[in-house]
Formats: sequence, structure tokens, C-alpha cells
Amino acid sequence: MTPEKVAIVTGGGTGIGRAVALALAAEGYAVVIAGRRQQLLEATAREASASGHLMLATVTDVGDPASVRGLFDGAKQRFGRLDLLFNNAGQLAPSIPLEELTYEQWKAVVDTNLTGTFLCTQQAMRMMKAQQPRGGRIINNGSISAHTPRPLSAPYTATKHAITGLTKSTALDGRAYDIACGQIDAGNASTNLTTEMATGILQASGEMAAEPTIDVDHVVRAVLYMASLPLDANVLFMTVMATKMPFVGRG
Repeated sequence: MTPEKVAIVTGGGTGIGRAVALALAAEGYAVVIAGRRQQLLEATAREASASGHLMLATVTDVGDPASVRGLFDGAKQRFGRLDLLFNNAGQLAPSIPLEELTYEQWKAVVDTNLTGTFLCTQQAMRMMKAQQPRGGRIINNGSISAHTPRPLSAPYTATKHAITGLTKSTALDGRAYDIACGQIDAGNASTNLTTEMATGILQASGEMAAEPTIDVDHVVRAVLYMASLPLDANVLFMTVMATKMPFVGRG
């Protein structure tokens, strides 16, 4: 039996991706989660299945075109269509001065954060244009770094600024085919990536300071709202952040 709604979530084994995938499954989506670490993907899928929800785990390197094609071909064969893509997979580089970064460190971040989002978007657009009924929604996980960098974060910040341009281009190119594209920019959502914020993180002033975080559920609910809209309505950009984090102003 084909489910009413089908979603693909990249980076679905941990953090925001995992939380969003479980929430989409609870909302009635058949969810395909993608990522590099099979154990984490399978643990997430088991949690969904234990609650009676449909979730499939597919080991995928989003920076590899053949791997991405396999992900989308598998979803099409299993479910026949795609209603939502959440481009969430992301990677950080070491927090070191820009001139000390290696080419390999730069390329690893670009391959995952930017090229991976492009490759998944490309496959989703092809599916969404061809299916009946036509169309679907793509949501990109940007970041506060899509607006303002942290110190020592050139690769991550560059890719997240680029995601903003990709979001706009996808929204423009997709609108003739009933494909909506939006971006969520999260600030200090509490995940495994933000644990150091409680003890102290480097500020633009050069000082170390603790920063407030928010429950990841606030980001999840924002993504669910974006996903719930009919295709003639779109949240192009949304920022969800800890109110007192040093972002607005000079920090």
C-alpha cells in the first residue's frame, strides 16, 4: 500500500535530522532516512517502527552522485513518489585559522553541505516534476551561519551562505512545477553538536562564553509547519533561535 505522503531526510541518524524524521513519521509520512552511519540510522528506524510508523534506513554519502541516485531510486521503487525532501546532512571543519585548513578539510565540508544538498535537490526535482500529482516541497537546513559567521568557521559558513542562494534558485526554478522550496535557519538547538555551548564557546571578541540553547523540538515544530502548507504557500526563510544567544547586534 502506497502511503499518502513520502519524505526523505538526510542526516537522519542524529540531531535535528533524527528528530524531524521521527516527527514526520508520527505525522503519517513514510520516511526514508539517509546518512553514513548505518547503526545510527537503523536505531532511528527501529524507534519509529516500535511506535507503528514506517521508516526505512538507507546508508548514503550525499556528496557522491551514484550514492544519491541510489537513495532516490530506492525511495521511488518502494513508494512511487516523493512529497518532501529535508536537506539536513551537514559537516563541520576543525575550528582553526583559515590559512591552516587543508584542502581535504575544506572539500569534505563543501561536498557534504553544499554539493550534497545540490545532488539531493536535483534528484528530488526530477521526481517531483515527473510524478502525478506533480510537485512537492524541499526544505533546506541552513543555519544562523547562513547569515553571520562564528570565528574560525570559514568552510561551514561559506557553504551555509551558498545554501541560501540554492534555496532561492530552487524556489524560483521549481515554482512552475508546483515545487516549493524553503530554508530553516536554526540557532543553538540542543543536539550533540551544541554540548560545548554550555561550558563555553569562542566569541567574535576572542573571549570564551557559555551560550543558551533551545530544545530541538522547537526546530522540529517549525519544520512540520513548513511541511504542512499546501504547495501554493511557502515559508521561504525561517529563523528559530535561542532568544538570548549573541546573534542579533554585535554579539
